[in-house]
Amino acid sequence: MSVPLNMSPNTPLALICPAGTPAALDAALDAGADAVYCGFRDETNARNFPGLNFSRPEMKAAACRAHGARRELYVAINTFPPAGAMGPWIRALDDAMEAGADAMILADAGLLALAARRHPGRRLHLSVQAAASTPEAIRFYHESFGVRRVVLPRVLTLAEIAALNREVPVETEVFAFGGMCVMAEGRCQLSSYVTGQSPNTHGVCSPAEHVRYEQRGAALVSRVGGITVDSFAVGEPAGYPTLCKGRFRANGRLSHLFEDPVSLNVADRIPELMAAGVTALKIEGRQRGKAYVSRVVAEFRRAVDAAAAGLPSIAAGLADQTEGRRSTSGAYERRWR
Repeated sequence: MSVPLNMSPNTPLALICPAGTPAALDAALDAGADAVYCGFRDETNARNFPGLNFSRPEMKAAACRAHGARRELYVAINTFPPAGAMGPWIRALDDAMEAGADAMILADAGLLALAARRHPGRRLHLSVQAAASTPEAIRFYHESFGVRRVVLPRVLTLAEIAALNREVPVETEVFAFGGMCVMAEGRCQLSSYVTGQSPNTHGVCSPAEHVRYEQRGAALVSRVGGITVDSFAVGEPAGYPTLCKGRFRANGRLSHLFEDPVSLNVADRIPELMAAGVTALKIEGRQRGKAYVSRVVAEFRRAVDAAAAGLPSIAAGLADQTEGRRSTSGAYERRWR
């Protein structure tokens, strides 16, 4: 394999880890995160759950804690502002820089343009919500706004990621563990339609108050906002229902859209991701507690360090942290094609 434009094949992968609370941030740093990503306690980040996220003083303290440990802090300002109501997003940009963030993770093109003007030279990362997965799209964000890293959507195979990295002048970050959002990054209208709550600003797909599990004979049925999403046989693991992961009948065949919606886990594929020119691995889970963060980050720290040392792959023992106790390599293999 030829060397990708943006990386040496021997460069260790950076481990980018979630923090929905100050306690989770401490757990991530203690477990070996290279960088932690978090958001403000408002609609400017896509995990705007009650009881989660950071106040302004907490964000400043988080940056100090990360820098004291010689790690980095990224602030996700990754939702799309409604027309004529940019105020909260402008404040978030300024406050993230004031707090000492090492990078801002943005999705909206207008907000990226504003960030580049208000904070020239500061590091901008493109959120997965922007769904940039082609050389042309990525070059546009880099040339127009100075984006230095792109978080790739979960739609690309390893071969496609390697080919992409040979053509783009930016770092790439890919998801390594956690929720397997099904191929529609930033386009979650189904959940908005049936619940009246937007994943963009309410921060959750299929909000818990709209989720129901019902017993129908021997089957367990999952519903969201009155819509039946899936039906599970006795003993069949039943994951959290989201509409994009439902099981539907089409052309006489009952199936999921792409594959069974279990959790993503690519710990055993880290050497291949390194060879593909990936810069960083992203662990999903800002809505999860500090115990999850500590456990998952520690296991991936071991796996990343082993890969960097040229040792055999380590399959992280994280079945108890996955949806339905099952995991998948998702689009990295794309078994449905």
